[in-house]
Amino acid sequence: MTAYVGLLRAVNVGGRQIKMDTLKQIAADLGFEKVQTFIASGNLLFISARREPEVKAMIEDALKDIFRAPVEVMVRTAKEMAEVEAANPFADEPGNRVAAIFFDAKADAGQIEAAKNISDERLALGTREIYVHFPSGQGRSKLKLGGKAPGTARNMNTVCKLAELVREMA
Repeated sequence: MTAYVGLLRAVNVGGRQIKMDTLKQIAADLGFEKVQTFIASGNLLFISARREPEVKAMIEDALKDIFRAPVEVMVRTAKEMAEVEAANPFADEPGNRVAAIFFDAKADAGQIEAAKNISDERLALGTREIYVHFPSGQGRSKLKLGGKAPGTARNMNTVCKLAELVREMA
């Protein structure tokens, strides 16, 4: 059995709303165990004997049925979440001013090189993440990463809490 975090992209912003109780029920219906959510931004924690690609596909298929449109989900194991937390190159900065942008595949330096609208942001390459320090705040940033791979961002306060919660499940 593996403890996972599923990070839903672009839910509970704009018109794509889902209650966390509904998300928990979806995960339970898929056969996942010890299901929980953290804050209302699409963070799903669960245990499954299935491998990452399969749990990702299962969640995305279930969400597609609800939203009638694709919803990308980035999945990480407890070990991977701990690695994301530990690899934060901006650990000396406030956690609410640093984000990890999660991708399905290996992050590409070209995404950073092709970034647009950089003002005071600092970017660093992770494994399947790109870290961004937002000195003026993420809400004020106009930063656009290069590339077409969908990703989803979580600030480091959230990453650290998710890493702690999923570690406790493992």
